[in-house]
Amino acid sequence: MSAAGSAGFEGDRPPRGPSGPSGLLDVLRVASVVLDAEGRIVLWSPQAEELFGYSASEALGEYAARIMVHEQHLDLVVKLFADVMHTGQSWAGAFPIRRKDGATRLVEFRNMRLLDDRGDVYALGLAADQSTVRRLERDMALSSRVITKSPIGLAVLDTDLRYVSVNPAMEQMDGIPAEAHYGRTVRDVLPMVDADALEPLAREVLDTGQPVVDRSMTGRTPADPEEDHAWSVSLYRLEDALGAVLGVAVSIMDVTDQYRAAMETEAARRRLVAVAEASARIGTTLELDRTAHELADVAVPGLADIAAVDLLEAVVKGRRSTLGPAEPAVIRALAVHADDAPEALRAADPPGQVARYGPERLVTECVRTGRPVMVPQVSDEDLSRIARSPEAAELLRRAGVHSYLAVPLIARGEVLGALDLKRMRHPLPFGEDDLLLAKELAARAALQIDNARWYQNARDAALTLQRSLLPSHPPVTGGLEVASRYQPAEATSEVGGDWFDVIPLEGCKTALVVGDVMGSGITAAASMGRLRTATNTLASLDLDPALLLEHLDRTAAGLDQAIATCVYAVHDPCLRQCRIANAGHLPPVRLRAGRPPELLDLPTGVPLGVGGVAFATTTVDLEPGDRLVLYTDGLVETRRQPLDERLHALLGLLDGPDRPLEEVCDLLLRTLHEPENSDDVALLIARATPPA
Repeated sequence: MSAAGSAGFEGDRPPRGPSGPSGLLDVLRVASVVLDAEGRIVLWSPQAEELFGYSASEALGEYAARIMVHEQHLDLVVKLFADVMHTGQSWAGAFPIRRKDGATRLVEFRNMRLLDDRGDVYALGLAADQSTVRRLERDMALSSRVITKSPIGLAVLDTDLRYVSVNPAMEQMDGIPAEAHYGRTVRDVLPMVDADALEPLAREVLDTGQPVVDRSMTGRTPADPEEDHAWSVSLYRLEDALGAVLGVAVSIMDVTDQYRAAMETEAARRRLVAVAEASARIGTTLELDRTAHELADVAVPGLADIAAVDLLEAVVKGRRSTLGPAEPAVIRALAVHADDAPEALRAADPPGQVARYGPERLVTECVRTGRPVMVPQVSDEDLSRIARSPEAAELLRRAGVHSYLAVPLIARGEVLGALDLKRMRHPLPFGEDDLLLAKELAARAALQIDNARWYQNARDAALTLQRSLLPSHPPVTGGLEVASRYQPAEATSEVGGDWFDVIPLEGCKTALVVGDVMGSGITAAASMGRLRTATNTLASLDLDPALLLEHLDRTAAGLDQAIATCVYAVHDPCLRQCRIANAGHLPPVRLRAGRPPELLDLPTGVPLGVGGVAFATTTVDLEPGDRLVLYTDGLVETRRQPLDERLHALLGLLDGPDRPLEEVCDLLLRTLHEPENSDDVALLIARATPPA
């Protein structure tokens, strides 16, 4: 610290009371000698004993020149002594001495005249080993050079953590002159730096003596009040030669460039993670709404505090859409997601709602131009172009929305809609890196959304066709009471070719049909319609069930790659019997009062369309009150359980007291049909009634 002060590094502060001894003089080991007017030694310090080798008893009363300098310089020293005593001017120099033990040493001398209260004249001599003096001078020069020229900011804080020294680099970093530091704390000088983090570290260093090295800090200084800077801070305890604590030395390196590079690297890493997450999470199904929700979920909270996915209504309906400059946009909100932002959520368009957005709306501009719209700092005027209404704009203002970004969803050259992003709690505005990530997410999601909307359109068309081909039958036909259900596959799968039919025949007889065309989509639905039409035509001929299946087999063979399973049964209430033929289908279940449910033992046969194999007809009794359950494999088949277990579960559900048929249909579908099942279900239950 003394070296720093000699280099102009120490601030001038008024004394605040007694302080401890300095260790510098102890390092120098300065010897003090007082001579009378004739050059005899009258005072001899312990340091003089150490330097020259003579004890006080040996030196006192002796001529100083004879024991303090080499004999070859004796005349010169006597003359210099006389000049000092005569003129009062001090002199200084380095002379070799010969110690009492005969060793020679080069010693720095300082001599000056003293005058006591009686007018007597004395001489004070100060002497120190020249090698020690030179070493300290070199250390001081080096310290001064390092401190003043170092690009590292250096400061000394006293034990009250107030500045006592700063170097030029520190002045430049802080943008404050050295004089404005002295006597003040870091909190006083740099209010935009986190002093609450620095001061406890400095106290710890003062208390323990353990240095703190390369601790990161960020903040702003008057040197650059508009930008955050990053510093590497190290703290060391300062002690004098006697071990007394003087304060804390602080070294600071501006590492803003490295910090920003690290932040950019981290941002790039987060972008890659987000893109990888998006690849894994977006498009897990072909359901349009779910795909939109997956995109919104990925965007929050890593990219935005609230995210909305909006599609042009024409696109949802399967049409292309182009907007003129003054044309509004009709947009359907598909998904919105936010974490703990109730006001912002109330301001958003509810999912499923179709809204008409004026041409001045920013999201309209985004979907019209196919280019992103970014507002880094949102003003009240901007909110009126972001929100759907003045009330929604006020909700967004209260929620603290300060930055906005809308990115178009573009797939196969067509603008589908927009990803709408807002920030509230996130302190930073949207920037170029955020725009890059949002565009990447939007590009990946848009393709999945486009696939989902085309699939949904195709599925809706197939489902419409499928439902239009299924019969609407009266609850009582001939000698049967019937109930039925058709359950399409989940939205993630295409509609299949399952069907059922109830066909009144002559003589109060009724034909019951359940079938399943292999495959899915419109092709399967169309094949199902043709087979159903053929079945109805053939049934009117009152053919034996096996013969009817043979005709259907030839019909299926004429269709394009159509393979189907089918159960065809004809109920005769007069004979109280059913004649049944099976073409590769699961066996029906018969329920009889007082007996457990049973799977009918029928020849399985081969599916329709295979050809070349005859079918067989089996006759079973069906008394009034007995029930017959026909179903497709979508009701019982799963990937996780064997078919035998599932058929056993079906029989278990059917066992028990007689219930209304509609209730039984609902029970079977609710219990057996699993959500992940990708197959349709056709279910038909008939109860025999007494003949009219």
